[in-house]
Formats: sequence, C-alpha cells, structure tokens
Amino acid sequence: MTGEHYFSVDPAAPAQSRQIDFDVAGRQVRLESSSGVFSAGRLDLGTALLLRKAPLPGPDTTGALLDLGCGYGPITITLALSAPKATVYATDVNRRALDLTRANAVSVDADNVVVGEPTEIPDDVRFDQIWSNPPIRVGKAELHTLLETWLPRLAPGGTAWLVVARNLGADSLQEWITARGFPAHRHASGKGYRVLRVDPHNH
Repeated sequence: MTGEHYFSVDPAAPAQSRQIDFDVAGRQVRLESSSGVFSAGRLDLGTALLLRKAPLPGPDTTGALLDLGCGYGPITITLALSAPKATVYATDVNRRALDLTRANAVSVDADNVVVGEPTEIPDDVRFDQIWSNPPIRVGKAELHTLLETWLPRLAPGGTAWLVVARNLGADSLQEWITARGFPAHRHASGKGYRVLRVDPHNH
C-alpha cells in the first residue's frame, strides 16, 4: 500500500497470513507471517546472515536478551529456543508484528518470551545481548534515536549484534555508533550485508 511501511504502527493493508519455515536450534519451526510486516514472505537475507554468523546464546545463557524491531519474530524465536533459561524481550512499533511474535512464541512453546511495544519494556531492564536487523528505512534521524535509546541499556559486558545492508550505510553507521562511545566492529560480511558487534563503553 502506497505510503505504508513495515514500521507503521497499525498497518492498514488487510492481513494475509503466510507461513515461513526455517531451522533453529536443531529443529525446524514454522512461523506465521503476514502482509504489513517486515519481510513478510521469507526469512530476510540480512536476518538469516545475522543468525548464521553471530554466535547464538547457548542453553546455559541466562539474563535478558532483546530483539529490537522483532517483526514477526524469527530472531526472537531463535534466541528463545537457543537460550531457554534467558528472558527474551521482543519489541516493535508495528502492532501486527507484535501479535505475530506472541503467537509464534506460543506455537513453539517458547514461554521465555516477553513481547511489548517499546514503552512497555520495563525501564529498569538491562540487556546482556541486543539483537537487531534495524529499520534503516525509517530515516537516519529516527534510526539514530532508536539506537541512542536502546544501546545504553546494554548491561556491563553486554554485546549488541546488528545486521545492516552495505548499500544502506552499514559502514557509516558503524562509524557513527563508535563515535557515540559504543565500539562497533565488523564481525562478518555476506550477501551485501555487514554483521556488526557493538560493545558498550563500559565493556
């Protein structure tokens, strides 16, 4: 729909359900997606690269993990199944996406998932890991505000993993994040994307 994006709060396009299969934590899962959310028809190439190249948390991982801009929840579900002892927070401005993530968590019996709009994530939670395929297309100002809001919520010693398309400014974003006191390093590249590891200034 013209003028509407996956970062719309309430997508006006009729919800058209789709199923997406992928392997996570040694099992195949089927997630429900829908029109009006990011990469509705398949697992996005950037997300797939991020999940393949960044080190997933293990079964003994505890603490709080965050999927920032969760969409229908592929990163959330991967984190939740890989680290069942951790609490995985999933947030997005798109309410249809949040509903899908909730439903997908239930469908794979991931009872360690907490889904909410950004204002619904408790302010006092500090995250041991932040994972994100950030919404580059919201524009530079909004993207910077998003990262300036959430990166400071990394716990001491925590790490953020981001995937950004090279042609959408991955390298300049890496420099900008580093200049804000969060050293960002290129962890991997592929399929036209960069996987960035970001450490807090008190790492």
